[in-house]
Amino acid sequence: MENVCMNDMSEPEFGMLFNSEQDAYDYYNSYGRAMGFSIRRHFVNKSKKDNTTITSRGFVCSKASCRLSDKRDINIVNPRAETRTNCEARMNIYLVDEGKYKCRDFVREHNQELHTTSTVHMMRSQRNMLDIHRYEIDLADDSGIRPRSTVELMGRHAGGIENLSYMTQDVRNYLRTKRQRALTYGEAGSLMKYFVIQTRNNPSFTYSFQLDSEEQIINIFWADPKMIIDYTQFGDVVNFDTTFRTNKECRPFGLFAGFNHHRGCTVFGAALLYDETVESFKWLFENGITHLGHMMKDGSHFLTNLKKCIYEYDVEDEFEIAWYNLLDEYDVKNNEWFQRIYGPKSQWAKCYMKNTFTIGIRSTQLSESLNSDLKDYLKSTLDVVLVCSVSVTTHSLSPSYMDMETLHRHPHENQSNALEAPSHGSDVEEAIQETEQIESSSSDVSL
Repeated sequence: MENVCMNDMSEPEFGMLFNSEQDAYDYYNSYGRAMGFSIRRHFVNKSKKDNTTITSRGFVCSKASCRLSDKRDINIVNPRAETRTNCEARMNIYLVDEGKYKCRDFVREHNQELHTTSTVHMMRSQRNMLDIHRYEIDLADDSGIRPRSTVELMGRHAGGIENLSYMTQDVRNYLRTKRQRALTYGEAGSLMKYFVIQTRNNPSFTYSFQLDSEEQIINIFWADPKMIIDYTQFGDVVNFDTTFRTNKECRPFGLFAGFNHHRGCTVFGAALLYDETVESFKWLFENGITHLGHMMKDGSHFLTNLKKCIYEYDVEDEFEIAWYNLLDEYDVKNNEWFQRIYGPKSQWAKCYMKNTFTIGIRSTQLSESLNSDLKDYLKSTLDVVLVCSVSVTTHSLSPSYMDMETLHRHPHENQSNALEAPSHGSDVEEAIQETEQIESSSSDVSL
């Protein structure tokens, strides 16, 4: 049989020839896009002579096989959604003469619903960032353009976002892994010089940094004397957030903040992190913020224990025991703030809120996210028609992606239903009022 033309979208057949293993993958991937399923490489066998030449290879539907059981599953609170359905669709090839590959097995049938033409560009096997794309993304990033705006601009050039081979999250992932992410010697040297000068001018200035295996700076924390004094006076409640990010290297920038006596925002410390992993946060809380005294010093687990009281206990008796143990362990029985928040515990402790209809909303994060997105698109020069149209289309892609994810995933069989109907009937207005009251109270106990 003649070699397959890559523009030919015919169905794979037994005996088809391909010039290389990559050609076979590209062909089956193009066929998958036309049919509406994502693919992945499966098994591979290599020559025993050089251990590099591929003698046979299998390509399968991305939903082939199923997730194996793990003895650690019993400890997982929120398991990942199942994405595989034991689909049997596949195409296998093997090496023949002259370095070409022949199709020797093809299964057409799928056991899951296929993607529509409006969502095939979101499939993982169709998302591939080329060098020219990386170059354009680098230029946009150096110009201060956000990833979402970068994708929107490139989508206009391509005639629509669906014609791009990557999504906004792919751009963010690429920026995270760029070599620019590591601080250069000049930047690190300048930073150390600044810290030394500040320490020389005022010995109360404190800083800490973490090095990786190559002795490159990855995490940095610092606090000037004013921050330390403010924490001493107003550090009863501390909020830590990394949503102030990011700088041009896509490093998360975190702030420890709180309210002063004028209810104005005051900063207790700052951190520039390599990433938002457990290891980075563990270093920050154990080694970085040593100046934040009393309940959070010397590796204290105060924040961890307090969050357990808020989020982890389903039984009221367990919550009460843990709460009083927390007060005893950190000697805060007479603390005014703890006494004040214990009263409305039914509005922030998980065990008391399990019968409250909240749709999972526990903070103002939703509205803040929407406001942040709209600010990127809305301008004072737009008329009311354009404002309305932009407001509607700004989030048009995200629901489409979530619809696709919902259609092709199903909950883990051990996962409990996150949303339960209220135990007694209530109209919409009462539910909204209750939710607003809970959100208002929850904002007083944010960490």
